[in-house]
Amino acid sequence: MEKSIEGIMPYLEQAFNLPKVDIRTYSPLVLAYIGDGIYDIIIRTIIVTKGNSQPNKLHKRTSRLVKASAQSAMIEAVMEELSEEERKIYKRGRNAKSATVAKNASMVDYRRATGFEALMGYLYLQGQFERMINLIKSGLEKSELEEK
Repeated sequence: MEKSIEGIMPYLEQAFNLPKVDIRTYSPLVLAYIGDGIYDIIIRTIIVTKGNSQPNKLHKRTSRLVKASAQSAMIEAVMEELSEEERKIYKRGRNAKSATVAKNASMVDYRRATGFEALMGYLYLQGQFERMINLIKSGLEKSELEEK
């Protein structure tokens, strides 16, 4: 059984008096919304800690890893590693009907990316940070997106 790292959630719950909510009832697009943000901050952290650089260069490196096609490649790379529950969350996100349309990605990549983001959001809200980080690390390595 994987251990859970407490992270920021208990602090946020206490500081802002947030209610306990069963996230399994959340819309997959809500999970994707928070998953997009947490994935972005993880990638930004990785990029920034690799060295001081001009913000526009940091943005270009980050954008390469957070765009829909990269997220699509990552989820495909780690699909075999997902538990049954994680696959269900991914599929719910992938199949969700969004009012937003893909701008710079194919519809297939956009939907896979939404599923990936939903999974990241689910893991984040569940406090499964170690699992989330391990999947991101594996996805970056297997999809060959990781910067050297």
